[in-house]
Amino acid sequence: MSSISRARGVGLPVAAWAVTRALVLLCVLRVLVLPGPDVTTDVSVIYHGWFEILKTGTFPLADVTWQYPPAAALAILSPGLLPFLDYAPAFFTLILVTDAAALALFLRAGRRPGHRPAGAWVWIAGVALLGPTAYARYDLMVAAVAAAALFAAARRPRVAGALIAFGALLKAWPVLLLTGAAVRGRRARALWGSAAGIAAGLTLLCMVAAPGALAFLTFQRDRGTEVESLGALVFHVARQYGWDGQVLLHYGSLEFLGPGVPLVSTLALTLSLAAVGWLFLWRVRAREFGPATLCDAAFTATLLFTTTSRVISPQYMLWLVGLAAVCMTVRASRQALPALLVLPATGITLLEFPVWFAHIVASDLQAVVLLAARNGLLVAASLLACRRLWVSTRGGGQGRTGPVGVVSARRPVGETTAAPPQLTSSAPQAPADGSPSSGP
Repeated sequence: MSSISRARGVGLPVAAWAVTRALVLLCVLRVLVLPGPDVTTDVSVIYHGWFEILKTGTFPLADVTWQYPPAAALAILSPGLLPFLDYAPAFFTLILVTDAAALALFLRAGRRPGHRPAGAWVWIAGVALLGPTAYARYDLMVAAVAAAALFAAARRPRVAGALIAFGALLKAWPVLLLTGAAVRGRRARALWGSAAGIAAGLTLLCMVAAPGALAFLTFQRDRGTEVESLGALVFHVARQYGWDGQVLLHYGSLEFLGPGVPLVSTLALTLSLAAVGWLFLWRVRAREFGPATLCDAAFTATLLFTTTSRVISPQYMLWLVGLAAVCMTVRASRQALPALLVLPATGITLLEFPVWFAHIVASDLQAVVLLAARNGLLVAASLLACRRLWVSTRGGGQGRTGPVGVVSARRPVGETTAAPPQLTSSAPQAPADGSPSSGP
């Protein structure tokens, strides 16, 4: 590719990113004001309050809304790196920088053999479709770390393991990136060993540095059914027929409280456990681990746990956008359709929060239909992702039956193309994040 065509290939997505992010910044700076609640109060009030507590050398032990692993303190404290700005503008600036770094990561990965630039466009569109919420939470930082971990896995498994551990200690869900990681071989040992070692070391460091590092476990356990979750649709519909429960601020979010809520919350947990069971069955039955298995499994697992969660906060969509963008970058991925379904679901999320959030809280019929559409897209994407992950690893494709995590490539006699690099082999690895050097 010539330098001119390469510059053109980069220039268009960068321009689109710049325009969309300018609009997002105008929203979080309140120059443009969307209908509904002010999404930036989480930063200016809650995060800033935690910042002041964390500076004293302790976690927010008296605040049940602190429901994050200990490394989240680093994200909350990070605006202190820009002392010349007030807390909220400093936070938005750091999110912007992280967003730009993530775009650069996707653009660079998209130029590698076996990859494509589509992932960068999914990132650009997905973050923009979520609107100001994308910049008013620290989840974008976590999504960027997760994407970097997946891209690093093929060539730098120790770096990938460290990034996964760090991401999990930022907001727990990146532990799901290990769902498709192989368990045998030198590279697998490097990945798992690095993840376990960094996670243990950072956790111990946080526990020694400040009291209350693990308090989030209790606070998270006691959450109920939040008004935007899949299970909440039961009560939105029930309110149309006289259900006498309430919507109240509970553990940091608006949740349903009243008859039947404990049962629905238990059913949501049961669905999450069923997702664990399905993922375990998939690992046991899988026969081929190809160049896209790691990202496909991570995307599928995160979709399942997001969809079945008692809480689907708007910022959770950033998790899916980041992993969908990785899948769309790797040509061998089978998750293109589920990944693309994440985009309209993210756009609908902007409409239900903040634009129509008052109608969601009131269970107005038109708002409930909107919420049902968003959650329906997540359910459809989850089922499609599960199906495609199952089929892609069952055999008859790039390899034949072998030990879990080991690819036994089927090649014609005399063919010299290298087998796709995996995290289970000690053989030399091709460039990129697990795609064969010869392309798809």
